[in-house]
Order: sequence, then C-alpha cells, then structure tokens
Amino acid sequence: MKYSGILRIGFKLLVNDKAKFSALLIGITFAVFLMMQMTAMFAGILNRAYSNVTNIGARMWIMDPAVNTASSAIPLPDYLLDAVRSMDGVRYAVPIFIGGAQVRLESGTYQGITVVGLDDTSLFGRPELEQGKIEDIYADNSFFVVNDAEFDKLEHPKIGTTFELNDHRGVIVGIAKVASNGLNGVPTLYTTYSRAIEYVPTTRFTISYVLLQAKNDAAIAGIKRQVAALGYVALTNVEFNSRISDYYTYQTGIGTNILMMTVISFLVGLSISGQTFYSFILENLEKFGALKAIGAKGRELVYMILFMATFTAMTGFGLGIGLVTLMITITRSRLPNYAAMITFWNLGLAFGMVVVIAAISSWFGVRRVLKIEPFDIFRG
Repeated sequence: MKYSGILRIGFKLLVNDKAKFSALLIGITFAVFLMMQMTAMFAGILNRAYSNVTNIGARMWIMDPAVNTASSAIPLPDYLLDAVRSMDGVRYAVPIFIGGAQVRLESGTYQGITVVGLDDTSLFGRPELEQGKIEDIYADNSFFVVNDAEFDKLEHPKIGTTFELNDHRGVIVGIAKVASNGLNGVPTLYTTYSRAIEYVPTTRFTISYVLLQAKNDAAIAGIKRQVAALGYVALTNVEFNSRISDYYTYQTGIGTNILMMTVISFLVGLSISGQTFYSFILENLEKFGALKAIGAKGRELVYMILFMATFTAMTGFGLGIGLVTLMITITRSRLPNYAAMITFWNLGLAFGMVVVIAAISSWFGVRRVLKIEPFDIFRG
C-alpha cells in the first residue's frame, strides 16, 4: 500500500500516547452512547405508537381527517362502511372498534384497558393465540387478553379468569400474543365488535376505523378519491404510520426533547474529541516537523491525520454502539416496558455525526500541521 508506512507511524504515534488516546475514545464513545440512547428511545416510542396498525395488519385504514394516532379514533357513521363496500376497487371492508375502558378485577381493584372489537364475521385483525381457541371468542362474555408487558396489571389472568366491565361480566377465553406492545401502558383485550360496542360506552357512531383491502395496488388511488368525496381519509398502513410519526415528532414535546438531547450529545462529543485531538497534535508538532524534515510530503501528513481521526472515531463508534446495545438488552430483560430499540436510521444518524466529529477534529489538526516548517524544530 502506497501510504502504509506513514499510516503505521501515525497509528503508533496515536496509541503510544495512552492518556490522549483514552480521552479521545471516551469522548466519542460517550457521545455515541448518548446519541444512540436518545434516538433509540424515540424509535421505541414510535414503534409502540404504531402498535395498533402493526398488530391489526390492515392494508388500508379509513378515518376522520382529524385523527393523528391509532389510539385517538374519531367514530365514523355506519353508512360509511356500506359506502366503502360498494366502491370500485374494494375487495372487502370491515369495521373495527378501538376504545378505552376500566375493568374491575377479581381483587376489587380497577385497571384501565384498551378494548379492540373485531368484525364479528371475519375477525379480521385477530391476534395469534398462545392459549385457547379462536372460536371461543363467540361464547358469552368472552375476551382474549394480550400477553405483553402490561399483562401482569390484570393480576396474571388465566383462561377462565373473570372481571367486570361497565356492569358486564367478562371472561378470559384465550391468551394472545402480538407483534408490538402498546404505548399507553395499559393491557389490551380483544373481543367481537358487537360485544365491544355493547360493553364500552360510545357515541351514536361506533365504528373507530373501516379497514379495507383493495383489489390491487392500482385501485388504491381511486379508493382514496372516492373516500375523500365523502369527507373522510383513506390511508395505507405506511401512510398512517407516517402520520403517527409526524404527530409525535412535531406536535408533541417528545420529538423536540429528543432532538435537543441528541444535539447536546453531539456537541459534547465534538468538544471533547476536538479539543483532545487538537491538543494531541500540538504536543506532537515536533514529530510532524521531523517527518517533514526527512521528506514526508504535506499530503502524506494529511492522510496520517485523517487516518488517526478516523480510526479513533470508528473505534469510539463501535464501543458506543456496543455499550448502548448492552444497556438496552439488560434493561429490557429487567423492565419489559422499556421501549428503546436500535434501528438502521438511528445507527446511520449516529454514524453521520461521528463522521462530522472526525472531520472537524481532523480539519483543525491538518491546518496546524501544514503550517509547520522543518527548520522550526531545530530553532534555538
């Protein structure tokens, strides 16, 4: 390799100064850890905010234009379901109910829950059962309980466990699992649509969303126009998730706070690594001058500094990712409600910020080294 010799010298120069090298690694590792932790928490929050969309699995959702999240449905009139079923391009459409309620447990305590009412005929959106049979949902007073992070709040229910919901008796006939836990910290119960609207007080309109499947992708645009003509909005599951993401990012304090903490983490890492790396360059000016004196070109010194900064940044990046992964893994094993998760976009964001840290640190070092004249090290 053309520059292998000069890069090897730079590597030895870097790691031999253990104090400065350790300070650089600690600064970048700490910055990456904070950036990843903040963005991982936000990714976890968004993932749980999508939980109803993910768990139900509908391709398209029809809703009131004012709806921002799946948990804040605005009831739709019954005629809308009939209108959607008669639209061109619609293969099938079903109603779903999503609402909140309070249940009285066998111990006498009350617990908030989310009730999901599935279409009586198709049970579209039903969860996968761990225990029980799907047909048991049609028995009197029957509910499925989701075995997620909030499961224990219902006092460890089993098949046959009873509870009271608005003076109605409820019975657990199945224990289900879903792909994503909810965001609101309450247990989830599934039942039929007719039972849900009977047990949970509602307005005169009872449909939370109309779920539909288009005959093909080409029909989606036409369905959206027909629904818009009725004064409502039809969104694909991806578009609905995007709307939920925009709501939590821009219309609540969550996105702003996470952004501020991420920027602060970046500035902390930049200040620590930049100052330490520049101090390292100043302390080794004589060595760089000596390299120039024996024939090293400015371009070779630039490559050396870029290599040193990049090596330190990538090592710190790896350590920071490993540290945050370890923390998330341990915390999840102890706290099921912990929502942080690592995704490609927060990995990419952290990597981009580390590259910026390395670039700015290198820039200051390169400027200083290029001004060195070989005779300066022999002066005096």
